[in-house]
Amino acid sequence: MSSFDVVVIGSGPGGYVAAIRCAQLGMKTAIVEKYSTLGGTCLNVGCIPSKALLASSHHYEELQHFADHGIEVPGDVKVNLAKMIERKQAVVDQTSGGVKYLMDKNKIEVFEGIGSFENATTINITKNDGSVEKIEAKNTIIATGSKPSTLPFITIDKDRIITSTEALKLKEVPKHLIIIGGGVIGLELGQVYLRLGAQVSVVEFADRILPTMDAAVSKELTKVLKKQGMKFYTSHKVQGVNRNGDTVVVKAESAKGEIITLEGDYSLVCVGRRPYTEGLNAEKAGVKLTDRGQIEVNDHLQTTASNIYAIGDVVRGAMLAHKAEEEGVLVAEQLAGQKPHIDYNLIPGVVYTWPEVAAVGKTEEQLKQEGREYKAGQFPFKALGRARASADTDGFVKILADKKTDEILGFHIVGARAADLIAEAVVAMEYRASAEDISRMSHAHPTFAEAMKEAALAATDNRALHV
Repeated sequence: MSSFDVVVIGSGPGGYVAAIRCAQLGMKTAIVEKYSTLGGTCLNVGCIPSKALLASSHHYEELQHFADHGIEVPGDVKVNLAKMIERKQAVVDQTSGGVKYLMDKNKIEVFEGIGSFENATTINITKNDGSVEKIEAKNTIIATGSKPSTLPFITIDKDRIITSTEALKLKEVPKHLIIIGGGVIGLELGQVYLRLGAQVSVVEFADRILPTMDAAVSKELTKVLKKQGMKFYTSHKVQGVNRNGDTVVVKAESAKGEIITLEGDYSLVCVGRRPYTEGLNAEKAGVKLTDRGQIEVNDHLQTTASNIYAIGDVVRGAMLAHKAEEEGVLVAEQLAGQKPHIDYNLIPGVVYTWPEVAAVGKTEEQLKQEGREYKAGQFPFKALGRARASADTDGFVKILADKKTDEILGFHIVGARAADLIAEAVVAMEYRASAEDISRMSHAHPTFAEAMKEAALAATDNRALHV
């Protein structure tokens, strides 16, 4: 029986990064993955493929406006969805192959099969042919991720009533795509098919889309997506989703008690994700689960079994790839005797629609609930020369700072390149910068980043220069 210092179960961003860091720190490391490709949900059926389709559909949409730039495109521009899906898969394959290269480079042994505990130090790997291989682990890191959730009365048939996994490989552009859930996944995939010609309707139980983000961000993105043609039914509780041939019927009840009926050819169910622990046999290792199905961990991400840790979607906190990566590194460095830390308040969240949405820190609603005195500064993208030059004028940058100390408490962005701009906010907040610090730093002109400086100026005695 092979023996390892660390065995990682799951090869998603959290798992493979944890394995790499363990190997870098001199530990004999193995990784166990149930699928034939590495990378988990993110690389195979999540972050990477969805961004590939977003990029392709964005190019198609931009072609519709080339004439505004004095570029004449001869003939009709057509969508080849099969080619688009083929390119998406090529990106996935290349990225997954890159993870395999990193495993080989760092001398990490890869086992294909379902990893389950026989006890706290013995892991059984059940292979596709039914055979079982045993390995011994001094320490184990559980990184088994999550799966799409559904509602009790909805039957996912993976044909017309689908999850994000099936939405990434449709064989046709829907005529009417009904999305249940106005969160990140639904909005991103909704925009993909909206651009390609589908009618898209979003049904959301909360009173706004992106309900966990700052209300101003939600309001702005709603306005922009409505302008693009997306329809929203917020404050609506889904009552039923039924299929009749190639037609899907969704019934929902409004906050006023009114029943609406939507008919489409596809319904995408995006009501969140749930921790995935099936087949893990966690109880045999003394690992406890919470009432929500998450693996119970302490502040060091240690489970109720002292030599077993858990990271990523399978534990508490935001289900984000980069959060899982940070946790993987933290566990690895702890095992090496180091003292790493994670500030969960500074894990940014991003929505890859266009315009993009990005945020870090506290929302205005959270600060009000906490009773904390704050000030806000906001600057619109339409006031930026760079935004006008590229016709990306939707959105704004909003900064929240402590009223007395001026320390930055939150950054909220809707606009072009928000996903990249948020890194400046994270760095500033990591070093506990003030709004004035940002306002006094030179930002190149013309750039989208100037909006960061201008928002900071707006929060500093309303000193924005260009509005």
